[in-house]
Amino acid sequence: MADTLSKLAKPIGATRLKIRKGRGVGSGIGKTSGRGQKGQYARTGGFKPYFEGGQTPLQRRLPKRGFNNPFPTKIAAINVGDLDVFAAGANVDEKALREHGIVKGQFDGIKILGDGDITKAIVVTANSFSKSAQEKIKKAGGKTLLVSAAKASE
Repeated sequence: MADTLSKLAKPIGATRLKIRKGRGVGSGIGKTSGRGQKGQYARTGGFKPYFEGGQTPLQRRLPKRGFNNPFPTKIAAINVGDLDVFAAGANVDEKALREHGIVKGQFDGIKILGDGDITKAIVVTANSFSKSAQEKIKKAGGKTLLVSAAKASE
């Protein structure tokens, strides 16, 4: 096995010489270097991406629609059912949610939504709650505490 590996060679025609453009008429690709004579494609610099040859480009033909907020607020949405992993009487805040892997990445606030059920009495601290989430947490014997968005971003 080692004998044959040391004697391996590329098959004939596997490697080709690099084409050297613009090296004289005899090279077959000299003078204009395969670009033809004159015209847009013969010039250096090419043309802009999305350039349509002078026709009004697509991004200018289509109407503008809607509004794109340059500074959107990113909210982490968590369901009440996801909070059932915490022990009874636990204080659930951003730090606790990160430790349990429920919240990941950057965001501007936390919102607790009402999907799922909770069986334990816990104290939940978040930026906002849906009505159904508040009801379910209070029904289980827990508390909901609101935090301002300014404190959450610090």
